[in-house]
Amino acid sequence: MVKQESESTNRPDNTAFTQQRLPAWQPILSAGIVIPGFVLIGLAFIGIGVALLVTSRSIQVLELDYTGDSNGSPCSSCSQSVIANCKCSLNFTLTTLFQGPVFFYYGLSNYFQNYRRYGASKDDNQLYGDLSYFTSPSSSCSPYDYDSSKKPIVPCGSIANSMFNDTFTLTWTVNGTTNNVPLDGKGIAWWTDYNIKYRNPSVTPLKNAFNGTVKPINWAKPAYELDASDPSNNGFVNQDFLVWMRRAALPNFRKLYRRIDASGDYQKGLPAGNYTIDITYNYPVRAFNGAKKIVFSNVSWMGGSNEFLGIAYLVIGSLCVVMSVVMLIVYAKFKFPDEE
Repeated sequence: MVKQESESTNRPDNTAFTQQRLPAWQPILSAGIVIPGFVLIGLAFIGIGVALLVTSRSIQVLELDYTGDSNGSPCSSCSQSVIANCKCSLNFTLTTLFQGPVFFYYGLSNYFQNYRRYGASKDDNQLYGDLSYFTSPSSSCSPYDYDSSKKPIVPCGSIANSMFNDTFTLTWTVNGTTNNVPLDGKGIAWWTDYNIKYRNPSVTPLKNAFNGTVKPINWAKPAYELDASDPSNNGFVNQDFLVWMRRAALPNFRKLYRRIDASGDYQKGLPAGNYTIDITYNYPVRAFNGAKKIVFSNVSWMGGSNEFLGIAYLVIGSLCVVMSVVMLIVYAKFKFPDEE
C-alpha cells in the first residue's frame, strides 16, 4: 500500500506536456523540397558572394614596404643602424584621387602576437590604474616586471615593452609647394579599451603616480610623456598604446596609426600628386625575419578590403548548385522509373 502511494506521488501529471503528447511537425525531406532548396540557397550565396567580392575590389589599398632589406631601399641604412630615431623617407605618386575616408596603417609581418606567453605578459590590475600594482607588478609580467635595479616597471610585460615606436609624417607636393597632410590620431582605439579596460590612476599630475617606478626597457619615454602635444592622451589611455595592446590573431597584421583629417584639400581623400612619408625608424624587425610596411586604405559598407568572405560565399553557393544537379540526376535515374 505504501509503495503504491509513493508511485502515485512521483508520477508526472497526466498532461500533454509532461506525457510528451504535444502535436509536432516533422518535415519530410523529399526531392521536390531539397533540390529546389539547394538551388535557391546556392543562388543566394552566389549573389551575396559577387556583391562582397565586387565591393572588396572597389576598395583602394596602397602598400609601401620600408623594412630596408635591399640596398636600394630608402630605409636600408636605418635598418642596419643602431642609432635611435634614424630618419628615412618614402616617395610615392597618386595618379588619381584616393577616395576618403583614408586610413593610415602600419603593418608587421612574421610577428606572432598570438603567442600565449606573450599575450599573458601584462598586469590587468596595473593597466586599470590600481596603484598597489605599480610597486608590485604581477609575476605574469616576468621578466619585464622589474629592471636590473629591482625597480618596478610600469607598464610591465612583454606586450607593453615591445610597443611599436616608429613615427610618420606625410607631406603632399603640389606646384612646387610642400604641404603637411593633417593626420588625426583621436579615436583610433577600441571604445571598450579606452573607456572600460584601461584607466589612468586618479593622481594629479599623472607623473606623480609613477614615482618609484621605471619605464619599460625598450621605451624612449615614460608612459606619462607619450604625447607631449595632448596631456589627456598620456598614460594607459594613450591611443597608440591602446592600439598596440590589442593583440593581432595572425602573424601578418596591420594596426591603425592615423586617419587622414578630412578637411581643406583632403575633404574627398588624398588628391592626385606626389607624396613623401618621413619616417623615424626605430622598431627592429630583421632579427626575426620580419617586415614593416605602410598601408593606406579606404573602407566600404563591409569594412576594409577582404576578398576571402566573398570567395567563401561563391564557393559554398557553387557547391550547393552542383549538389542540387547531382541530386537531380540521381533522383531522375533511380526514382522516376519506380513512380511510373
